[in-house]
Amino acid sequence: MQRVLFRPGKQRLVEFIEIEEPAQGRHFLCVSVAKNKVVQLSIVGCHVSQTPIKSGSKKSHTKRSSIQDCYKMTEVWSLQDLTLVDGRDPDVDDPCFLLHFDKVRTVTATSCSAKYSIVRALVALSDQHCQRSLNLQNFDWAYIKPTAFYSNRGDCVVLSQICFYALNLVCLSMCPVPWMHNGVTQ
Repeated sequence: MQRVLFRPGKQRLVEFIEIEEPAQGRHFLCVSVAKNKVVQLSIVGCHVSQTPIKSGSKKSHTKRSSIQDCYKMTEVWSLQDLTLVDGRDPDVDDPCFLLHFDKVRTVTATSCSAKYSIVRALVALSDQHCQRSLNLQNFDWAYIKPTAFYSNRGDCVVLSQICFYALNLVCLSMCPVPWMHNGVTQ
């Protein structure tokens, strides 16, 4: 995508996630930064075309995907025009969120992790390039802005915290429990 779609437009693809759309093909929500530091969000569709490629025999044809021609931007917005990102419900594992521009655009990521990944990127880019805090609603802030102790390492930190808690539970379950017989510890 970077080489085919963003580099020719003098943009750098910063973050993208796969999203679910009603139209056929794969779709992505992309965040890019232009040389003039303008941050853009775009919906990119990828419709893989099959082109026959001749092999050694005259009768044999194989099909190959032509990735280079399949990317197409279908919607584009400026981060400056984004007034609110609504996560809908921070207590539910819901990959859907709302982007408020002049109209509200519903986006459904393929996972909650992807949803939080793109929102973390938007928050950082808004702070860096728009000199304003991005207005967020209905997100779990522990996943958006990790504490200073954990720094801003994103999903890896969340995964390591879960593993640490699981390891503690395993260790505790393996600890011997004193056995009581007639009220006396054995």
